[in-house]
Amino acid sequence: MSADPGRWPRRVASLSVYSALAVVTLGLLPVWLSLAAIVDGVADRRLPRVRAIAFFALYLACELAGVAAAAGIWLTRRSAPPAEWRESNAALQRRWTSTLMGGALWIFGMRVTVHGADLAALGPFLLFVRHSSTADTVLAAALVANPHCVLLRYVLKRELLWDPCLDVVGQRLPNAFVHRGSKERKAELAAVVALTDDLGPREGVLIYPEGTRFSTSKLARARERLVDRPELARLAAEFRHVLPPRLGGPLALLERGLDVVFLDHSGFEGSASFSAFWSGNLIGKTIAVRLRRVPFAEIPTTGRDLWLFEQWRETDAWVEAHA
Repeated sequence: MSADPGRWPRRVASLSVYSALAVVTLGLLPVWLSLAAIVDGVADRRLPRVRAIAFFALYLACELAGVAAAAGIWLTRRSAPPAEWRESNAALQRRWTSTLMGGALWIFGMRVTVHGADLAALGPFLLFVRHSSTADTVLAAALVANPHCVLLRYVLKRELLWDPCLDVVGQRLPNAFVHRGSKERKAELAAVVALTDDLGPREGVLIYPEGTRFSTSKLARARERLVDRPELARLAAEFRHVLPPRLGGPLALLERGLDVVFLDHSGFEGSASFSAFWSGNLIGKTIAVRLRRVPFAEIPTTGRDLWLFEQWRETDAWVEAHA
């Protein structure tokens, strides 16, 4: 793990902010819920604001409980063998993601359908995930990896280290928190590729090929950047629900000779922005998830950029059918 000189100042700041939010939110939760119920009773009987506040409270509770549990693991297991240390933290990650996902489904009255989950039951593999909202970071773990006790090694943007649990537990596990737009591109790619080292049969590497959450404005800008790649631009012109995949990380990972599992999903678009989330766009939604696995032997040795765009076109078509 590379040196992170800003780790402790960041953790002091993030834990202070989260603790203050928890005191205000959880300590006065009956007040907030009562006020939200009054507003919802006038504006929307689905109670979107009550549900949003309840989920925010759950999230803060999970954060504080997760940090406390991580401290307990450090106190009791820090001298354990590396494999036991990793499993203790992986087990905490499974509980955290399952609790958050389960709570979200209950609070917003959502249901889930998952097709092809068994395709990700045995590693090693690369998991390429569509990115539509922040909820994606929990989706793959709670619905795909956790049921099979598969440990995913994540490629995540470095800004997520401001989440205390991701900062503490996420850095104890083999993940890569990358700087988007970094001038040290080779070093960032090396950190991503290194995640494939010593992958076991219950492990995989997860990356979001789009690199950022979908929006129509981002799609327009991404298409403009493909002006010098007409064959890729032609495919990207058909996209309606996904961004053109960025090629650096995904193509570097494909060099490692692993099967690729694509995780297509629809339904979390309602949490893509705060206004959509606050307005209740998640209430009653069906979260549809589909996995499809491509053996490495079926991945072309040349033209992999075009192949990846074609796979992403299939993802886009599937999302369109479930929109």
